[in-house]
Amino acid sequence: MSLPSFLLEILVCPECRAPLAEETEGETHELRCTGEGCGLVYPVRDGIPVLLVDEARRPS
Repeated sequence: MSLPSFLLEILVCPECRAPLAEETEGETHELRCTGEGCGLVYPVRDGIPVLLVDEARRPS
């Protein structure tokens, strides 16, 4: 299940304010920060983005 495009247009990373890009791998949906040097990845749970820095992970 992907997020509506109008929602992706307004969502930004709470850490650096860069746009977010949707990533889907199997059944896992995430939003990745596109900012240089940030790169946090936020989970999407039950179709709801969890935009909390404490819940984000750094990509490996």
